[in-house]
Amino acid sequence: MSKRTLGKSAVQITPILMGTWQAGKKMWVGIEDADSIQTIRAAFEAGITTIDTAEVYGDGHSEQIVAEALADVREQVEYATKVFVNHLKYQQVIEACERSLKNLKTDYIDLYQIHWPSGSFNNEIVPIEETMSALNLLKEQGKIRAIGVSNFSRDQLAEASQYGRIDSVQPPYSLFWRQIEKDLTPYCVENQISILAYSPLAQGLLTGKFPRGTKFEQGDNRADNKLFQGENFERAQQALDKLRPIAEKHNASLAQLALAWLIAQPQANAIAGARYPQQAKDNALAAQVQLSPAEIAEIDAIGRIVSDRLDDSPVMWNW
Repeated sequence: MSKRTLGKSAVQITPILMGTWQAGKKMWVGIEDADSIQTIRAAFEAGITTIDTAEVYGDGHSEQIVAEALADVREQVEYATKVFVNHLKYQQVIEACERSLKNLKTDYIDLYQIHWPSGSFNNEIVPIEETMSALNLLKEQGKIRAIGVSNFSRDQLAEASQYGRIDSVQPPYSLFWRQIEKDLTPYCVENQISILAYSPLAQGLLTGKFPRGTKFEQGDNRADNKLFQGENFERAQQALDKLRPIAEKHNASLAQLALAWLIAQPQANAIAGARYPQQAKDNALAAQVQLSPAEIAEIDAIGRIVSDRLDDSPVMWNW
């Protein structure tokens, strides 16, 4: 899989990244460590070398699973992890990074990201200048190679950029969830900032594997996802019916079509999670799906059946 430059940094990433929220187990059901390890390894062997995790995914468990899967090929992969919103004071950032380095069994992190803006989830507000100061020090020390943010608005990204180079932003973004296109995407294009889209398959909705009437087990975060509820869910089914013929034309799955559309968008890359090895291999194949400009436009219009009816809230869940 050909790589792309992360922002203006020296880091090279794959356009499809392996997402490992589920490997942390917390807020997921039925996850086994052995499956997670095999799946992460399968992603690597299929050409996905950029792995996204976070300290809050199972309180470090996801990071440890990533290390278990890839420690022997560390120099061939790119680790992206995140510091959570309760650790944004200067010293807390330094200590959080050290924990992540230990969990990941490495002496450097390729991309270190602020997971949520300060003040999220009723946490204490810390000036972005203080957080960025710690991140800049870590970068100078060689402990991190690039700085990113996650769940930041355009204005929050612009403010953070006043205090240091931001090479990526990680928002929710998929064919069905497109708020960032209004102002965040143009800003990223203008400033050469990579977009690392999380939930690029709308938490599995774009795979087509969740038919009308689907109910999730207690503890599954998708039960609170707005896209799986009421009229949104019905509109999604209508859109999926229209996408199937295009996918079939390319001998691709719905998921591969959705990922191919996303990585064809300006500055956009897709963080795709997977529970099992075959899913990771299938995600990697999306990079080979070549869509014409006309097909990209057609898929775009179909996606709007869902996205145009959503409100402007950037949070995908009713938490």
